[in-house]
Amino acid sequence: MFLARIYVTLRPTVNDPQGLTIKGALHSLGFGEVESVRAGKYMEVRVEAKDQKAAEKQVGEMCSKLLANPVIEEYRFEIDAVD
Repeated sequence: MFLARIYVTLRPTVNDPQGLTIKGALHSLGFGEVESVRAGKYMEVRVEAKDQKAAEKQVGEMCSKLLANPVIEEYRFEIDAVD
């Protein structure tokens, strides 16, 4: 069993209105030193696989087919064996 921690973020060239809203809210709360905010998604997926390489292949396919929109988003993931 493997645990994948998946991070999905907008590509740097894509406008991030949610990030801008968060930045504005932080400024209004007194955190004026915040320069920028980029919002994204975090997911944890448990995968049954024979080894780390097979788990990485499965998670990569999940990300490219469903979990991330490759036109506007980038993704990365970490995989650890769990009991």
